[in-house]
Amino acid sequence: MTKIGVTGHRFLAKLDKLVHSVDQALALIEAHCDPPYICLSALAEGADRLIPYRAFARWEEARLIVPLPMDVDEYMQDFKTLTSKADFINLMELAEEILPPTDVSNREDAYQAAGYYVVQNCDVLIALWDGAEAQAKGGTAEIVNKARQMKLPLIWIHAGNRIPGTETPISLGEKQGKITLENLKI
Repeated sequence: MTKIGVTGHRFLAKLDKLVHSVDQALALIEAHCDPPYICLSALAEGADRLIPYRAFARWEEARLIVPLPMDVDEYMQDFKTLTSKADFINLMELAEEILPPTDVSNREDAYQAAGYYVVQNCDVLIALWDGAEAQAKGGTAEIVNKARQMKLPLIWIHAGNRIPGTETPISLGEKQGKITLENLKI
């Protein structure tokens, strides 16, 4: 069994490049790790959903564990469109296990707790990340840094984030979709 942790940005540009890179990352895992493959994802928009969807498309036996950062009704307030809410519900229905949120005092702590659960319970982490510092507590950079401290195998898919303060995704140009491996013996 291989637990695949998921972290990454919510707003993704050049999605076709990123889908291709996620598929390459999953192929690397498949070539070097044992099935069944279990995704650990909080199912926020963007990377948190893209990777489980691609895993389900690749592996019939793929499984999903969801550490919720907060109660479902409160969490869904972060998803602005009906399509996003429907995607979340669809993935929740596919989940083998849904872990209740930890008792924290605010949203940032809730996201951090869910991210820490993912990184502390996975065998390999896939991160769709721009390489920049976190824009908020519990963000992708913080989770990647925690994985690095733990010397966890990391598949870093270079992905632009967003213009700060907006929902406008940005690309890293030629680097968008590039894969960097850390702590992997492949």
